[in-house]
Amino acid sequence: MYAITRSVDEVLDAATAAKLDLNDIARGDGTLFVRDGVGVAGRGTAARIAADAASDGLAGCEHDSTVESHGPIAIGVVPFRPGTACDLLIPEVVVRKSGVIPTTITVVGSDGAHADRLLADAIAWLGSNESTNPPTPTAGRFTIDPAVPIEQYLAAVATARDSVRAGDLVKAVIARPIIVSSDQPIDVHAVLRRLRASFGSSYRYSIDGLIGASPELLIEVDGDIVRSHPLAGTAPRTGDAANDAVLAAELIASTKNQIEHRVVIDVVHDTLLPWSSYLDWEPEPSIVTVANVQHLGTRMEGRLSQPGPSVIELVRALSPTPALGGAPRDEAVALIERVEGFDRGRYGGAVGWVDARGNGTWAVAIRCAELSDDRRSARLVAGGGIVADSDPLSELAETQAKFQAMLSAIVRP
Repeated sequence: MYAITRSVDEVLDAATAAKLDLNDIARGDGTLFVRDGVGVAGRGTAARIAADAASDGLAGCEHDSTVESHGPIAIGVVPFRPGTACDLLIPEVVVRKSGVIPTTITVVGSDGAHADRLLADAIAWLGSNESTNPPTPTAGRFTIDPAVPIEQYLAAVATARDSVRAGDLVKAVIARPIIVSSDQPIDVHAVLRRLRASFGSSYRYSIDGLIGASPELLIEVDGDIVRSHPLAGTAPRTGDAANDAVLAAELIASTKNQIEHRVVIDVVHDTLLPWSSYLDWEPEPSIVTVANVQHLGTRMEGRLSQPGPSVIELVRALSPTPALGGAPRDEAVALIERVEGFDRGRYGGAVGWVDARGNGTWAVAIRCAELSDDRRSARLVAGGGIVADSDPLSELAETQAKFQAMLSAIVRP
């Protein structure tokens, strides 16, 4: 493979460069991973590569670059089940915004001549109306059905709770799926724009038919700096500021939610510490708000000992965290697979990107929808952490609140 990277200021006029929006570059047929305007948008497929070999594969790519640090990336999803083999996608064209380094464009071709043509075509496309036109508004008919009977979900929660009470587990996360069906194809580009409007501070993604807006940073590696922002413990938001403040105070004071959160923090900390020369974290969890719910969150940041691991190594070590699986991990995953009644697949895994240096950003693959090939149906999944004090009906209500993130972006009657 042969890659070319240029600052957009080198190849686009100022007016075109200023209009670049990653959501509109990805549209409905590209790839996207972005938060607060910072991230990557890709188009086309240069290659697919095994996730665990992605950094080495990208490092072997001949690269003509005028911008330090930016270059080709591999983007994708690591499934929920630990150790599952998976491939990442290397886009033909990537536009990347970092917030520090100028916005760049990278193309990946089979050789230099092919890369030159791809760059010329990408520049022409970015300067056209097609790259900035908004999606056409549509109205459809939708149905929503549980993919697993509610009774089975409630029984699964009770089983997990009883396992915790018996001392077999510290925590388990039980989830349930629903199916949203439409009488016309779901417009991914329109969904991404709605997610940007309501969940701009979440990690929004669109990769191989999986779209979502995750509030949870699993792991980020930037040189020797490592960051994580685990979330666990949830309360709804009502739209009334005073009422939401009361709910947030109750969340912080909740023994059940504090226990659920502490299990996650301890595991993430203990996993990262052997790779780190130091690791700092907030002494007390803070409230993280998104449009529909609020969570307990704890930021962590440290410095990796050198030579450090790639971000993919850390994804493999951390995922699924107790926020999506449980603790101990193997026992919790075994219980999940025994009682939930469906295959999670990519839900609850990790979604993000990696570059040739092993840098990258990965979020937990939650608040997402997995589209059918014809895009006329989508599977949504939501879950919650189960500890000794968990109540099945309260957990059901929590999943209903969490579903609203994607339902509000998809359903347009």
